[in-house]
Amino acid sequence: MDNLHQTLKRYWGHSSFRPLQEDIIRSVVSGHDTLALLPTGGGKSVCFQVPALVRGGLCLVVSPLIALMKDQVENLEKMGIQAKALYTGLHRAEMDLVLEQAASGELQFLYLSPERLQTTSFRDRMERMPVQTIAVDEAHCISQWGYDFRPPYLRIADIRETIPDVPVVALTATATPAVVEDIMDKLSFRERNLFSKSFARDNLVYLSLLEENKYNRVIRICRKVKGTGIVYARNRKLTEELAAYLTQHGIKASFYHAGLTPELRDKRQQEWISGRVTVIVATNAFGMGIDKPDVRYVQHIDIPDSPEAYFQEAGRGGRDGKMSYAVLLHEKADILKANKSFEQSWPEPAVIRNIYNGLGNFLNLAVGSGRDCSFDFDINEFATRYLLSPRVAWHGIKALEQQGLVLLNEGFHEPSKLMFCVDKEELYRFQVKNLKIDPFIRLLLRSYAGLFAGFAKIHEETLARRSKVSWLEVTKWLQHLDQQGIVMYHPRKTKPQLTFLEPRQDPAQISFHQSDYLERKAQARKRLDVMIEYATSTTHCRSEILLRYFGEENTTRCGECDVCKRLNRVGLSTYEFNQVLDTIKPILQQEALTLEALLERISDIDEERVLRVMQWLIDQEKVVPAEDGLRWR
Repeated sequence: MDNLHQTLKRYWGHSSFRPLQEDIIRSVVSGHDTLALLPTGGGKSVCFQVPALVRGGLCLVVSPLIALMKDQVENLEKMGIQAKALYTGLHRAEMDLVLEQAASGELQFLYLSPERLQTTSFRDRMERMPVQTIAVDEAHCISQWGYDFRPPYLRIADIRETIPDVPVVALTATATPAVVEDIMDKLSFRERNLFSKSFARDNLVYLSLLEENKYNRVIRICRKVKGTGIVYARNRKLTEELAAYLTQHGIKASFYHAGLTPELRDKRQQEWISGRVTVIVATNAFGMGIDKPDVRYVQHIDIPDSPEAYFQEAGRGGRDGKMSYAVLLHEKADILKANKSFEQSWPEPAVIRNIYNGLGNFLNLAVGSGRDCSFDFDINEFATRYLLSPRVAWHGIKALEQQGLVLLNEGFHEPSKLMFCVDKEELYRFQVKNLKIDPFIRLLLRSYAGLFAGFAKIHEETLARRSKVSWLEVTKWLQHLDQQGIVMYHPRKTKPQLTFLEPRQDPAQISFHQSDYLERKAQARKRLDVMIEYATSTTHCRSEILLRYFGEENTTRCGECDVCKRLNRVGLSTYEFNQVLDTIKPILQQEALTLEALLERISDIDEERVLRVMQWLIDQEKVVPAEDGLRWR
């Protein structure tokens, strides 16, 4: 057994890798820049964690997702691997401590957001860090032609100038061919080196159903398909309404969205993972980093904005390789709603400038101040004060993110933390002089280990129960000790954090790149158009539409989606059907013809084949009667 397999067995308990994982890992271990394009659930984290452990030293992991960073760090720590994460919301002293640990060689993995790479505190210490591997997760964020562009990703390549011989492994689940090339270019790959797995999911059946009564259809699917499932809805209100409707009809359902407290989100997630809840009705805030292999169906009751988003969300079904279903429910009005929603998602530049100015006033920031400062942020309160709809406010802030000016992280649970910042001798002298608080200090020392070496997670309610006082009293004691310089106390955070990445600018001077913004809007329009085609097509295999979008040209019909099932009844192969369709369609788009006239026009194709395809097209209402014959609708 070689070193790679020994590492996999020791930490993960597996004796073999999944398809393509070993090839990717050997490429990274050999020092090659490597791009891994693996679908959702393909085991991307192992592709950088194993080679990083084999290469030794420190692995820098760049990721935009705080929840995913925290989850992976916790999993690594459980395996006895030294890992920490840096992200918005941490105490500055804790960030400094983690950076010192990384610089002194105490850590094997340092997870950080791309924004952290540019901070002075990181750059000052990076040269001392024993970096042997750089991993870039969600690497599609580096491309402004991708669906989730993050400008700080463009600066990742800058650190390669300091450590030029360190290989980069970039990972993503969703990237078109153009984005793939852009990733390698923007990360300064020394040579083109792509490992990609087909996006085809043989065990995932794609269905797009025209349905006016979506709630009843959701219930029918939940009852027909045994096992757990996810139902995605566009807004929070819908998730709550549908979950209540399912519960009323005897289905164990719950809802999940970013408006819930972090504690409640964790609780809902665990109830669903454990099987106590069968169906989770959620916004797109749900699912990232969740590895539940036995999801039997993923339903969408709204048309997603992009094939990338849909592929990731639908791909959470059937990770165990067993048959699962990805169902998109839509009605005719949904197309109008999708187009209206799209326009709201791209506010005019003047609106974006006003939102930027409003943010500065809302947070009481003077022009020229605020760089790298984070604030608790309530978007509903902000929108109300400045007479905006929350949706317009949110998309305006997202546009400012894409300009590299601000960053909005959704609320996450960051527990209270504490660290003593005096030595034991000085602490003893303080206790002698402050006998009233001495019992509480001794309680802290009994309750938590390592308080002198670093920050420890604490729980105020537990301390209150043990000291037989109120939670408020405990908080006052902790704040008093912090003010006296005895401890550094960082109260829990649950609210979203808004960070100014650059000093606040005069709105008239804001560096807003309008041409880039309009180009990104045009690219987003194309992505939505593909999703509308996917939802409404009655002639093309659902799987093939997605695969073609992601650059796979040599595809065949899946044979299982709703379109294929109808085509199968025609009794023709894909080639035979498309040959007739490609001949008929342009003719009937130009003029209406009787069936007899059409048969005469294309006499070189077998008549029986033409009649079968025509009957199918009429049944699907693609060809409709006109005054002078039949025409393409």
